[in-house]
Amino acid sequence: MSSKGKATSFDIAYEAGVSQSTVSRALSGSSLVSLDTRRKIQAIAKQLNYKVDKNASCLRRQHSVTLALLLFEDPTPDDSLINPFFLSMLGSITRACARQGYDLLISFQQFSNDWHADYQDSHKADGLILLGYGDYLVARSTLQKLVEQNTHFVRWGAVVEGQPGISVGCDNLSGGRAITEHLLGLGRRRIAFVGSIGEQCPEFRDRYLGYCAAHEAAGIKVDPALQVDALDSTEQVGHQALANLLERGITVDGVFAASDLLAIGATNALREAGFEAPQQVSVVGFDDLPMASYASLPLTTVQQDTKLAGEVLVEKLLQQIRGEAVESVMLPAKVIVRRSCGARALP
Repeated sequence: MSSKGKATSFDIAYEAGVSQSTVSRALSGSSLVSLDTRRKIQAIAKQLNYKVDKNASCLRRQHSVTLALLLFEDPTPDDSLINPFFLSMLGSITRACARQGYDLLISFQQFSNDWHADYQDSHKADGLILLGYGDYLVARSTLQKLVEQNTHFVRWGAVVEGQPGISVGCDNLSGGRAITEHLLGLGRRRIAFVGSIGEQCPEFRDRYLGYCAAHEAAGIKVDPALQVDALDSTEQVGHQALANLLERGITVDGVFAASDLLAIGATNALREAGFEAPQQVSVVGFDDLPMASYASLPLTTVQQDTKLAGEVLVEKLLQQIRGEAVESVMLPAKVIVRRSCGARALP
């Protein structure tokens, strides 16, 4: 024990029979130290009532021990400008950071001319978590700049071949296929797809490809007239998109909206046009927002596991910060059945 009676990392090293640098790496969670050794060192540190001097550690390593969570400003009916889907992810990200001993800075994406200096170079944050991006083709150049500047970052979004940086996303194609198969299993054959399918929105595009794959597997030809664009994920956009489709005289008996918000808007458009859901038209969404289960017509949807997503985002970013090899990952999707689909259609 040191002469001042306060345990130091050298005391822990002596008790554990390892070097002081190994103690430092173990207490910072480095994978360079075996799990058994980390646990041994952590147990000794607890026994000696050792407390890490966070400020001194940060100065030595030039780390802030802070992560920045940067939200894209999405169109919303209120002043929040935050997509409700990302709000459901915040708690998980915050808890994951706390478990790793990191603070979390939350702000909006500004995309200044010197994005890298705003955060990592100024030691404001050791890495960035990006939620949302708008038009992917526009955002791609910014992501590429982050890569060129060696910024540690991870984003929630589609895993796209050749993309800049690391993504954590949902298996949108499998989710889109599963929810479409559910509709087809109910006897629906004229299923509208509400969502843009261009390269600027790869998540929606993958969900549409899943929709097409389910039709193909069932031996049903996809009717391009049943797809209607909707880039922004809002109730208003979903309402207008389906209303436009119905005004063209397109017959539908099912609606697969690329997000829950679009689905809720589409349901309202059906009612205004005199259709009964789910008796005449089944409606499904994608996301499983909390409001999906409490809507006037509880929504059948595809669940994206936001709790797991938050944990994996933080894990992948910390792996980058520690200099470990990191790859993008797709999380599984799960169909959640509620009343908006109804029973099997009559022959």
